[in-house]
Amino acid sequence: MNIQSLIRPSIQTLKPYSSARDEFKGLKEDMTFLDANENPFNNGVNRYPDPHQKELKQKLSRLKGIPSENILLGNGSDEVLDLLVRMFCEPNKDNIIILPPTYGMYEVLANVNAVETIAVELSETFQPKVAQILNASTDGSKILFLCSPNNPTGNSFNKGEVEELLNKFRGIVVIDEAYIDFSEQESWSKRLQEFPNLVITQTLSKAYGMAGIRLGICYASIEIISVLNKIKPPYNINELTQKKAIQQLNLSNLVTEQIETLLKERQLIIEELTSLEFIKKVYPSDANFILIKVDDANRRYNQLMQKGIIIRNRTNQPLCKNCLRLTIGTNKENQQLISVLKSI
Repeated sequence: MNIQSLIRPSIQTLKPYSSARDEFKGLKEDMTFLDANENPFNNGVNRYPDPHQKELKQKLSRLKGIPSENILLGNGSDEVLDLLVRMFCEPNKDNIIILPPTYGMYEVLANVNAVETIAVELSETFQPKVAQILNASTDGSKILFLCSPNNPTGNSFNKGEVEELLNKFRGIVVIDEAYIDFSEQESWSKRLQEFPNLVITQTLSKAYGMAGIRLGICYASIEIISVLNKIKPPYNINELTQKKAIQQLNLSNLVTEQIETLLKERQLIIEELTSLEFIKKVYPSDANFILIKVDDANRRYNQLMQKGIIIRNRTNQPLCKNCLRLTIGTNKENQQLISVLKSI
């Protein structure tokens, strides 16, 4: 596949902004920096952050087994997704393909960038309909978004169907793996070299417990990453975020323990939910949440809210009539949830 042919012509010829830290890369502490119009009084954050997040990328590279050159970091995954739309999709001409029910920001970002959205609903078992997706695609279909494990359904997509889409879709396939750390499936980042049109996004918001610092990760070919680096804001990842991310990534054993705890709690909740009469179905989950079908989603949502428990009502989403989404909390929070569910 010729990736260059998919990139917007204006992006191909774009000359990126060159920051002071791009022009001088020594960054030795004993040097006097009078180049970036910074405040000279040291308070820990008076200097601009590393625009390429080298130390943080090296840490991620060691943990994930992916070269730093194949990594881009964003101000949350949403910035990464927005950059991808801007890189490949010509406004008022191209389109993206989404598979509802899925993460709502794909369509929002397309709308912001004046890009059409083509929606192909998942099957009744929440799997991609490969033939329909390929038939719906046009010459202007630049990106196919696959959320796996999927939000709000919680399931992972079948590998065979994803592989078929990677081989047959004529644009970029973005696999959003925000919840991959809770899944038994292996990340598609392990197969990055096989598919030039494959882009993977991940986040530190879920399993790593850092939603507040807004750090998203993109894994892709050097060809794609180099262009994304051209169009990203020069200092998109602030100094505090970089430091906190490195600090938390050094606690990988703690993160592993927390993931194991959440998976055990998930199973306990599933077992409790299946015994409640007004819960009609508990869908399989590969994430840190569970989708359930109830008799009346609006009624049950309001009952839980009145008891001080806030969940997500997904009844208005395609294929999710009378469905509620429950995030796995601490043991205390989960016991409170079960107690309230048994009482209503």
